[in-house]
Amino acid sequence: MSVAIRTSQNVLLEYEPASIGERILAAMLDYLVIFGWVLLVFGIPARLKITPGTFYSILVLSPVLFYDLLSEWMLNGRSVGKIALGIRVVMLDGSQPGLGAYLIRWVLRIVESVGFLGGIVPIITVAANGKGQRLGDIAAGTTVVKLKPAVSLDDVLFQPLPETYVVQFPDVRLLSDRDMGIVRHILRQGDELAVQRTADKIKEVTGIQSDLPNWTFLETVVSDYQFITAQ
Repeated sequence: MSVAIRTSQNVLLEYEPASIGERILAAMLDYLVIFGWVLLVFGIPARLKITPGTFYSILVLSPVLFYDLLSEWMLNGRSVGKIALGIRVVMLDGSQPGLGAYLIRWVLRIVESVGFLGGIVPIITVAANGKGQRLGDIAAGTTVVKLKPAVSLDDVLFQPLPETYVVQFPDVRLLSDRDMGIVRHILRQGDELAVQRTADKIKEVTGIQSDLPNWTFLETVVSDYQFITAQ
């Protein structure tokens, strides 16, 4: 089973949804982080024989309540557990979720956790849904996938382009085959920081101005270069 995501270049990528086991393990790792935080903020006052007040308790427990929302928003769809398991939250159209999507997932996660069968509901939903979505994902239009695509990226980067393909960045002519080799290598690695730095460097060298997400921008550069050099 895979999730099909179509890029802006009309290229279909298939990502493997994170398994139930991976999502549970990621959640357990997140619970360990939360437990460590609670142990720290309450253990220190106890060691110093200080009784925490109500305000202090509310203040230090707020990160526990908002952990999922803040971590996914600030870490690009990942939490500590998701980073460890190599999975992340994405929109079904392949774009990066916004704060609204993360907020919907967070609210419904709380709803799903309420009651005796709270922990069972998302497991059943993910198992029954063909796209690996729990209720929060369905409402937000998101899913959780493995970072490594189910298909080889080489197949995507080197696939034949249609004759009607329209070049978006003609200035890619300023780049060399060696430059393209580096770009493809960075895309294969999938490191977001490296992708960002490479995109910035390409824009600096060519003078290209683009608001496309870094990954999409580099994909477009590769496709444009491939089309231009094939003529």
